[in-house]
Amino acid sequence: MDLKINGLTLALGERENLLPARVASFMGLSPDAISDLRVLRRSIDARRSRPPRFVLHLLVRLADGVIWKVAPDREAAGVSVKEATDSVQEPPGPMVRSVVFGRRPVVVGCGPAGLFAALTLAMNGVPALLLERGRAVPERLHDVRDFWERGILNPESHVHFGEGGAGTFSDGKLTTRVKNPYTAWVKRVFADMGASADILSDARPHIGTDRLRAVVVNLRKKLIEMGCEVRFGARVTDWLIHQGRMVGAVVNDSEEIRTDRLILATGQSADDVYGKLAERGVALTSKPFAVGVRVEHPQRVINRIQYGRWEGHPDLPPADYFLTAKIAGLNRSVYSFCMCPGGSVIGCSAKAGGVITNGMSRCRRDSPYANSAIVVNVATGDLGGEGPLAGLAFRRHWERMAFLAGGSDYSAPAQRLTDFMSARDPLPVGKCSFLPGVKEADLRDALPPFVAAALKEGFAQFERKMPGFITEEAILLGVETRTSSPVRVLRNEGGQGVHTEGLFPCGEGAGYAGGIISSALDGIRAAECVLNR
Repeated sequence: MDLKINGLTLALGERENLLPARVASFMGLSPDAISDLRVLRRSIDARRSRPPRFVLHLLVRLADGVIWKVAPDREAAGVSVKEATDSVQEPPGPMVRSVVFGRRPVVVGCGPAGLFAALTLAMNGVPALLLERGRAVPERLHDVRDFWERGILNPESHVHFGEGGAGTFSDGKLTTRVKNPYTAWVKRVFADMGASADILSDARPHIGTDRLRAVVVNLRKKLIEMGCEVRFGARVTDWLIHQGRMVGAVVNDSEEIRTDRLILATGQSADDVYGKLAERGVALTSKPFAVGVRVEHPQRVINRIQYGRWEGHPDLPPADYFLTAKIAGLNRSVYSFCMCPGGSVIGCSAKAGGVITNGMSRCRRDSPYANSAIVVNVATGDLGGEGPLAGLAFRRHWERMAFLAGGSDYSAPAQRLTDFMSARDPLPVGKCSFLPGVKEADLRDALPPFVAAALKEGFAQFERKMPGFITEEAILLGVETRTSSPVRVLRNEGGQGVHTEGLFPCGEGAGYAGGIISSALDGIRAAECVLNR
């Protein structure tokens, strides 16, 4: 018999090898009655009112002949036991079938959506051609380091463009609120490609940007083994659409590639792609997004707030947080996004003359800093322009303002949180993790006025929820504009572009995802739509 036990805990200092004995004691059985035990989910309960503890969801297999029935009097407070009736051995992946196409599908973009779309197609015997405008990870890493260390921006190879997409230079977070049966399978693929097996059970899994680079390369090699072709430096410069049907794409202004099934997975930073799609009559619409700043604290400050007197215990990971605030007077929401414990704030400019911030962490999360985006919702009525591309112009304007405020050399405008709250002239900010560098500035010069006003009220609410959040040691860096796309490429129920048959928009750039897992899932969906067409 297999049982699922949810809610058993381990205190700080206790190891998971105690679990078989603890489970047996809880169930009133001898330790020999437990033949196997597996951790399905692991989380931390770090409420400040009591010592932190690890909360576990377990799959327990009883030895042959052991009979045990769930009884209410055996369930302790917060612990539940039920028979495991569903399969938990191998997570389900996309259905595999036999499909034959006349022309091979083309996948544009090698981020999570494009890679998992190609993987799904290849599993069904339909290897795709992948077109990526940026470079492979090793060459891309060189370009990104040139930008961080010398302020030299390669417009076709940077944090946004290249193998693995923007997620390659991120925390590699795999948390998602999307309910999808393929989520566990996506994590299993990442683990098979070299990510830590902990991502299969951690409640807040992350790969780490240092390890994710290798995972992405391994996934590309796997696709090539399955018959796919991957071309780097292949920028799609035009779309071939005839009588409402996709018939191909133009690469680098010169080469025509014919296909009647094209998966669009270009990410949200390819402004030229949106422009050319609109020019060719593809249905687009503007959508809400968010704009704000990055806030960076010393990690020890966040640990102290979240763990209290247990701060520094060797069993505890760097603490994180998730914060929200409603600003009723402004009809705005302020919230944290992409929180990176033990991480760094990085420059990820996508075009010359603009500054964009983002956060990343390595696998070990061993940086002395913690950072998070703190952003304010931007409605389509805020954009000051009409048409589906108004959001692109809006965020370009504020990225340009941040570039000017930072000294026009890709340094980020930076300000102490206390100075921002009191509207004082900015003082030197001291040490921070940001590359290429920072310059003291009043961030109100780099933010829409309604965003600056909402942030001030939001930070005041955050301080009430996490006393000590507002401190002289906290630094704000601007601007954060890429939490989600301001454009949506419209698609119908069959996953094809509205009025454009054979175009399958997906992922973050198409306006249907926001993160590695949700993008990968949307890529799988696009591939299944291609297969079902």
